[in-house]
Amino acid sequence: MPELNGITVHPDCRHFRGDVPCRPNKEHGYQCADCPVYAPVRQRILIIKLGAIGDVIRTTPLLRRLRQEYPNAFITWLTHTPAILPAGEVDEILKLELSAVLHLQARQFDLLFNLDKDKEACALLGSIKADQKFGYQLRPTDGVAWPVNELANHKFLTGVFDQLSLQNTKPYVQEIFELCDYDFRGEEYLFDNHQDKGYAWDALPFGKHVGLNTGCGDRWTTRLWSDEKWIALISQLQQAGYTPVLLGGTAEDERNRRLHDATGAAYLGTFPLEQFINLMHQMDLIVTQVTMAMHISIALRKPTVLINNIFNPYEFDLYGRGQIVQPDRQCVCFYRGSCKLGTSCMEDLPADKVMAAVEASFPSNL
Repeated sequence: MPELNGITVHPDCRHFRGDVPCRPNKEHGYQCADCPVYAPVRQRILIIKLGAIGDVIRTTPLLRRLRQEYPNAFITWLTHTPAILPAGEVDEILKLELSAVLHLQARQFDLLFNLDKDKEACALLGSIKADQKFGYQLRPTDGVAWPVNELANHKFLTGVFDQLSLQNTKPYVQEIFELCDYDFRGEEYLFDNHQDKGYAWDALPFGKHVGLNTGCGDRWTTRLWSDEKWIALISQLQQAGYTPVLLGGTAEDERNRRLHDATGAAYLGTFPLEQFINLMHQMDLIVTQVTMAMHISIALRKPTVLINNIFNPYEFDLYGRGQIVQPDRQCVCFYRGSCKLGTSCMEDLPADKVMAAVEASFPSNL
């Protein structure tokens, strides 16, 4: 073991910092020579999954398998959104910026998983040293993403050919596991519900809470359900004895205020991400479209009624909690931001159909 000036040092310990005292030293005065909590790292693993937030969330099941396969591993995760990751489950969370890149390029890893086809992510896979690499790399002659090995072929091809994407019957999480050379065994998300943060929800009415996430982002607006449909659903929920709660961010604030004024459905406003997550945690069931809130709902293990039209429904695994509902008219706008027919098929999704899914999915013990 290394010694400096006759003093034993354990740089391979998961507690060792190198630039400042480790926590065991700071809190208990332990030194490496006789430290009772010495924990040598056996493998060093890097995950590159930059964003968006929902994609980062739905990649966290991989952590469960890695901890099972490598209980003594030190796991590093590089991302655009460090705050969304469960800090207690990842040893080192780095934000994509120059200082982190320089740091990673000077290190050696046993396993490197790049799960993004962003050019910067693919370039990093090529410039960071690792014994085994999985996922996507940069094809130097063309500057485009390319599979590192045949394990990545399926996920790569469904991302570049709509025909193959439409034929796919594998959920995203299964595809990610297979890309990393694992079989998917139903591993759940790893996620923080922020219940320990002391958030108070005194303004939340009592009842069987059905959260209604009314937005879908601004990239694929063909997913939007009209105010009239939401009002019809809210009315049915209220008549059946449920307590609808309007959810969303700043982009949904105006719509949610309109819906509140029209129906009296509870609307508590907009909140920072952690607080919004905790508000969703108060719900008994969540109705949402394919957006960040959907991933949060699944991660919180909430029964989820997923409204979908433009995506392959096989992509989404609700873990047996909830249902996917789609318009009565077949959608012809796969992954399109505007409707080819001029009128979105979402107008052919009746509130009755969503209501039936809510009643079928609502927890029987509430």
